[in-house]
Amino acid sequence: MKSMAQLEYHYGLKVRIYPSDHQKQIIKVNSDASRFIYNEMVAIGKELWQLSRVRLPIDTVQDRIQQLKLRRNAKQMSNHFQFLEDKRIDSLAKANAIQNYYKAWKTFRKVHGTGVPKFHRKSYAWRYQTNCQYLKQKTARLTNGTVFFEDCRHIVLPKLGRLRVKGSHQRLLDRQNEIRIGTVTITKDAADRFFVSLQLGSDTPFVSKLNRADRQIGIDLNTENFLTASDGQTIANPR
Repeated sequence: MKSMAQLEYHYGLKVRIYPSDHQKQIIKVNSDASRFIYNEMVAIGKELWQLSRVRLPIDTVQDRIQQLKLRRNAKQMSNHFQFLEDKRIDSLAKANAIQNYYKAWKTFRKVHGTGVPKFHRKSYAWRYQTNCQYLKQKTARLTNGTVFFEDCRHIVLPKLGRLRVKGSHQRLLDRQNEIRIGTVTITKDAADRFFVSLQLGSDTPFVSKLNRADRQIGIDLNTENFLTASDGQTIANPR
């Protein structure tokens, strides 16, 4: 089975979901945990930078540096902060929060205008990421991973279970080609609407390519009519 990076075509799909009150609480818990872990990584990075400026070989400083470096993974952070062991929290959400921190540093090194990673403040919007895993399947499809479409009206997500869904996913479900789901982002906006964004990959194109006409046309916008084309076509002013 090919990974997402090995697939030739990639596509983003965003659909709306309608969670129950219990599922909304789970989304809130995972969003808070994801934001806390990201902010903790930012705090650890800032403290390590400050401690690295101490040039003296002080044992207390060196021990603190080692402790902070060991804490920069999901398992050690969960051991340090016991509330992250909540069974409602998706383990992949914790791993993605740490990975997003390192991606922010990687982006900063490529494009210095982006700025260094900063603390994420609490807001009305919720957001966390998980991944679709294909454990024993030989082929990756929209209907056989840990994140899958049960039918055209329902999707199943880790920790959340079955959710009613609405969007433009039906045309993808009708395809018999192999489509792999990668990163999955669950969000709630300020208007209290919930969405799922799916990163999709396939060896066949998601959108049909248009044939090249090998023709050019010039368009002139004027005051007598709306436009006049170089082939003589004239469109009147709609007023």
